[in-house]
Amino acid sequence: MQKIAWESYEFSIPGRIVFGWGRRNEVGRWAAQLGRRATIIYGSPRFAEQGLLDELADRLCHEGVTTLRMELIEHEPLVADVDRLADQLRQDRVGPGDFLLAVGGGSAIDLAKAVAAMAVQSQARSVQDYLEGVGRGCQLHEPPLPVLAMPTTAGTGAEATKNAVISSYDPPYKRSLRDDRLMPRLALVDPELSVSVPPTVTAASGMDAITQLLESYISRRAKPIPQALCVQGLPLAWSALPTAFREPTDRQARSRMAHAALLSGMALANSGLGLAHGVAAALGVHAQVPHGLACAMLLPTALRVSAQVRQTELAELAQMLLNLPGPLTAASAVQALIEAVEALCAELGLPRRLSQVGVRPEQIPTIVRDSYGSSMKANPRDVPEPELTALLEALL
Repeated sequence: MQKIAWESYEFSIPGRIVFGWGRRNEVGRWAAQLGRRATIIYGSPRFAEQGLLDELADRLCHEGVTTLRMELIEHEPLVADVDRLADQLRQDRVGPGDFLLAVGGGSAIDLAKAVAAMAVQSQARSVQDYLEGVGRGCQLHEPPLPVLAMPTTAGTGAEATKNAVISSYDPPYKRSLRDDRLMPRLALVDPELSVSVPPTVTAASGMDAITQLLESYISRRAKPIPQALCVQGLPLAWSALPTAFREPTDRQARSRMAHAALLSGMALANSGLGLAHGVAAALGVHAQVPHGLACAMLLPTALRVSAQVRQTELAELAQMLLNLPGPLTAASAVQALIEAVEALCAELGLPRRLSQVGVRPEQIPTIVRDSYGSSMKANPRDVPEPELTALLEALL
C-alpha cells in the first residue's frame, strides 16, 4: 500500500473557480476584479470566426476593461513566442491593472502564464533562462501579472496548474517555467466552449485528463486531497469521454469532462505525474506527436511499469471504474484496467504504435534521453534508460 503524506502537505488551486455551462457570459464582471486592461491570447481561429472573441471583448468593455491585443497560438508555445510577446507587452508599459486572458487549450493558457511572468521581469533576457533543466536557474523576482484562464478543451487542466510548459526545437527541449504565482487567479470553466472542438481533439485531450488522474493518484508524490479529486474525476471522465467523442453537443458529457479535466489539473499541480507524461514531452519535441495523443499511447505501458509497486492502488481503481466481478486477484484487476484503457483508446480511434505517428527507430535514444524531467521523477518507481528504451522499442 502506498504511503501518503497525511501529516504534512500543501495544496494549491486557482484563486477562484467559476464553473458552469454558459458562464463565459460572466467574464466581464470577473475580469474587472483582476484589472482594467486585458491581453487576450486564444488558441484557435474559429474563436474569431464564430464571434467569441468579439463577444468577450464586448463583455469586458461593458465592465470598463479594455483589450490590448489578441494573439493566436495554434501550436505548443515556444521560447520565441514567449520572448516576443513579453517584449511587446513591455513596450506597451504593462504594469498594475494589466492581466492576461487565455482562451483555448493548454497551449494558449501556458503561453499566457509564461508571458504574464516574463513581461514584468526587468532583468529578463529570455524565458529559457528560467526553465527547469535547461536554463540558467533564474528565479522570478517580480510577481507575474494575473491570469484569467478559460479552457476550451477538457484535457490539460492548465487552468489549475502552477507551471507553463514551453518548447524549443533548436535546441530541442520541452520544459516548465514553474512558480507558485503562475497559478491562474481565476479559472472560468464553461463546458459549452468545448462543443465545437474536433472529435480528434476531444479524444486526445480527454485521454490526457484520464492519464493525469491516474498518474497523479499513484505518483510517488501523491497527496490526500489530490487523490480524493482523482477518485471523483476518474469515473466522470471514464464514462463521459466516449459520449463526448460520439455526441459533441451532449451537455452532461461535456460538463463531466470539463470538471474531470479541472480536477486533473489540481491533482497534477500538487502530486506530479509519471512515465507517460515524461515520455510524452520528449515525443512532442523530437517527433511532434501531440501531447494528449502521446499520453494515450504511453498510458498502458506506464500502468504496467507502475503496477510493480502500485498494484493495490491500481486494483482499487480498476474495481471502481470497471465494476469487475469478484473475487479477482489484484494482478488480474490491474490487467483488466490496462486492457480497458487499450479498448477505450481503440474506441476513440487513437493509434497504438509509435510508428503510426511518425516515430522512427533511430529517434528512440534521443527520446529516452530527454524523457527524464519532473514528470518521470514523480513516477512510482525508477525506470532506467535501458528499460525505457526496450519499452519504447516494443511500442514501435
